[in-house]
Amino acid sequence: MTEDIRVIVADDHPLFREGVVHSLSSKTGLTVVGQAETGEQALNLTRELLPDVLLLDIAMPGQGGLTTAGEIALACPATKIVMLTVSEDEDNLLAAFKAGARGYVLKGISARDLAAAIRSVAAGDVYVSPALAGRMLAEMTEEKTPNPLAELTPRETEILQLVAHGLTNREIGEHMSLAEKTVKHYMTNVLGKLHVRSRLEAALLAVRRNGK
Repeated sequence: MTEDIRVIVADDHPLFREGVVHSLSSKTGLTVVGQAETGEQALNLTRELLPDVLLLDIAMPGQGGLTTAGEIALACPATKIVMLTVSEDEDNLLAAFKAGARGYVLKGISARDLAAAIRSVAAGDVYVSPALAGRMLAEMTEEKTPNPLAELTPRETEILQLVAHGLTNREIGEHMSLAEKTVKHYMTNVLGKLHVRSRLEAALLAVRRNGK
């Protein structure tokens, strides 16, 4: 029998936090094992319980959710971090993924979709709320070539597909028998050709184009 996905919910608004906990507790395969209302509490609780997934608000009292995400990503790499926030700011999204988050979910999401996002991230995927991802992609592709991916070499295309599946440079290097430094060089070239600023933007562009 498959074990439940163990979740911690960290948000400083008790009513919202308890609502999320109640919603998740009703979903098959998910178990909420703890709650926190500050970044420091989230860090300590995650270290103690090592959940599979941490739902973390960006606007937390004290050191804030982004700083907390970075600390937890280093201290508890086995825990997947999902930011649950009202912020649709692209800089916050990119900062969250840079800090180590694997998901970015906007508050207002349905309980069913939140559960699906948690399951997706727990399984190793990257998740961004569709409305936010769609808006970012629209902005990214304005006044650009019809298909910037066509500029990539076959090897660059293969590396980008592995990035889109959530692999790190080291993991890509092992998969393709390349040095990690070589993979990093290829990714720098890919970002330049696609006119994007991050691995996340490149991966989102690849997913969108391949889905057409």
